[in-house]
Amino acid sequence: MAQQVRGVVARSKGAPVSIETIVVPDPGPGEAVVAVQACGVCHTDLHYREGGINDAFPFLLGHEAAGIVESVGEGVTGVAPGDFVILNWRAVCGTCRSCRRGRPWYCFNTFNATQKMTLLGGTELSPALGIGAFADKTLVHSGQCTKVDPAAPATAAGLLGCGVMAGIGAAINTGNVGRGDSVAVFGCGGVGDAAIAGSYLAGAHTIVAVDIDDRKLAIAKQFGATHTVNSKDHDPVEYIRSVTGGNGADVCIEAIGNPTVYRQAFEARDLAGTVVLVGVPRPDMTIELPFLDVFGRGGQLKSSWYGDCLPSRDFPMLIGLYLEGRLDLDRFVSETIALDDVEEAFHKMERGEVLRSVVVL
Repeated sequence: MAQQVRGVVARSKGAPVSIETIVVPDPGPGEAVVAVQACGVCHTDLHYREGGINDAFPFLLGHEAAGIVESVGEGVTGVAPGDFVILNWRAVCGTCRSCRRGRPWYCFNTFNATQKMTLLGGTELSPALGIGAFADKTLVHSGQCTKVDPAAPATAAGLLGCGVMAGIGAAINTGNVGRGDSVAVFGCGGVGDAAIAGSYLAGAHTIVAVDIDDRKLAIAKQFGATHTVNSKDHDPVEYIRSVTGGNGADVCIEAIGNPTVYRQAFEARDLAGTVVLVGVPRPDMTIELPFLDVFGRGGQLKSSWYGDCLPSRDFPMLIGLYLEGRLDLDRFVSETIALDDVEEAFHKMERGEVLRSVVVL
């Protein structure tokens, strides 16, 4: 029988979100209903509210979540009721050309639930990133559920559902940061700090944090940054070169999605270095680079989709590191809030006051 729960809905572009009654159907074949325990307030949710993703309003927001599988549909074998899971928005199909080539993290045909959650009047909702977890319960494809050790609190585990995984993966999976490398991270929000934490985990020797907010730079040090530079006051390219023997960084990670900052990352890399774009640009943004430098400096210019992660591989591993005390996910949590506080959490995010507000249900 379909259930009625509370959820956070964006009804129109730029309008404040509202708390609505959501109708969650019983899971069909391949689907699961998950009782959400915690969900981070991610900038992507704000993008949805502002119409920056698409115009398929109304949206059921929230996607960076963990919870307990309540029920599953026909044919589901990967998870069962009672499992503690992290939700992911790239449930791989296993059969597309990328999956067949052994690169499932680039899957071109990811799964979402087939059925739609609705408002009470029957209006179909578009769940953010196919999840919609600012709700007491949500309907997803079972492949979007990754079982992990229940010893981890949902407030920490859920962060791997988007921002923290994107940042750690940008460093480890996409950037291939290794022992002794130098890394520069541009933008020290949640994703940037996760990239710093990932670089530290990977054994980087020099980690430079770049931002325009001294508060964020101070926090970046707690995640492993060895050097910081405020790019309002100093040329970050020259500073990065000054702390890397005049060479530039082996890996530069742009965690903002800004063409000017990307150009700085491009110029701050060493010969044969790597630039990783994990920040999300707006659709109207363009960038111009000196073509000779693209050729002459060699290396790689890469984009990182969700940290190029494979949830079944990466989530349990990172939760293991958390439980061993080697990855401090709790440090990302600035505050815990209720569903009713999501709109104010967006404003705190815009003001740079929080790394992550986490809704606890």
